[in-house]
Amino acid sequence: MVVFKFGGASVKDAAGVINLSNIVKKYQGQKLLIVVSAMGKTTNALEKLTKAYVDQTDDLHNIYAEIKNYHYDILEGLFEPAHPIFDEIANTFVEIDWTIEDEPHEDYDFIYDQIVSIGEIVSTRIVAAYLNKCEIKTQWLDVRGYIHTDNNYREGNVYWDKTKASISQGIPALLDKGVVVTQGFLGGTSENFTTTLGREGSDYTASIFASCLNAESVTTWKDVPGILNADPKFFADTVKFDELSYTDAIEMTYYGATVIHPKTIKPLQNDKIPLLVKSFNDPAAAGTIIKETAITSFEKPVIILKQNQALLSISAKDYSFISEDHLSDIFKMFAQNHVKVNVMQTSALSFSVCFDLIQERFDKLLAMLNLDFKVKYNSNLTLITVRHYKQDALKELIEDKLVLLEQISRNTAQVVVK
Repeated sequence: MVVFKFGGASVKDAAGVINLSNIVKKYQGQKLLIVVSAMGKTTNALEKLTKAYVDQTDDLHNIYAEIKNYHYDILEGLFEPAHPIFDEIANTFVEIDWTIEDEPHEDYDFIYDQIVSIGEIVSTRIVAAYLNKCEIKTQWLDVRGYIHTDNNYREGNVYWDKTKASISQGIPALLDKGVVVTQGFLGGTSENFTTTLGREGSDYTASIFASCLNAESVTTWKDVPGILNADPKFFADTVKFDELSYTDAIEMTYYGATVIHPKTIKPLQNDKIPLLVKSFNDPAAAGTIIKETAITSFEKPVIILKQNQALLSISAKDYSFISEDHLSDIFKMFAQNHVKVNVMQTSALSFSVCFDLIQERFDKLLAMLNLDFKVKYNSNLTLITVRHYKQDALKELIEDKLVLLEQISRNTAQVVVK
């Protein structure tokens, strides 16, 4: 059997869903499980809705109306008005209605997961219904009953043994009957609450299913021709990799390459399952294959940009050296607030850390740090990571930028810039 993953860009409108169905038709006869993300920029819109609900702002219902109207426009482009999918989607949105009628829960991450997860539930119901309309026998599956996690909301940790048992016992019989469509990004707790697996986590979902079902391959369908050495939105002269080793792919995702979720590769490497990255605009093209192979020879450096970064400099209030005891306390605070470190650097009197700025987490971290340390920070920064760098190319990248932190090793250069 094979696993497909379709991201939000591939199902951003009715034409995208039709294109998905045309790709799936070419694989009829194979056992196929499809993981689908929320449509277009729905996750961003639901994040905005979550913040408006928690802050109780006046634009809450306008944001929500826009989200619903966007999905109903797609429905109208795919189905006749009497189709039962319209009622199914209305009933799914009722889950958000119930949430926003109540007073906000004190745990922002919990609220986030209950609201934002509806994007994947809606998109997969639409895709499954359309495939059935096209006479591709399809079953919709609620992933929350199969991928089991802890209560670490927004970054759920998978209980692998329980998950593997659920998937291996429940899914094969469904695949014998036709295509299975399920949600990316989501998991479920033992109390039947929804968790998410981390932003852009649908690739990871596909990897989990592939590992538990011993799949032949995973294909993730993107709006790019494969894995490129840099983001084509920012760089004009990108090159595509035909093949990458698991190790190279893990390194690229670790440093922030967004084409694949960082947790995706390791389960596939463990079971030697190849990952193909292909274009949904050109399904016949080869794309990129990630598999067990020799380390890639890089003709051009890999350039990874991470925006919306914060750089925090922490020092002791009594001007003493930053000791191991201080670092232990600092790391504990980062862990408690689920703030992931992208780059860190220590000097005698300060400890500097660069990380993704998630405001509500940062505010809590800052309040804790200020009790015992002096803290300075900059925001709206960019982290540039260059793998297999050449000095001239690195110079060109940081030209006319204010460099706030630089770290260079044998293969990798990382620079935080304003």
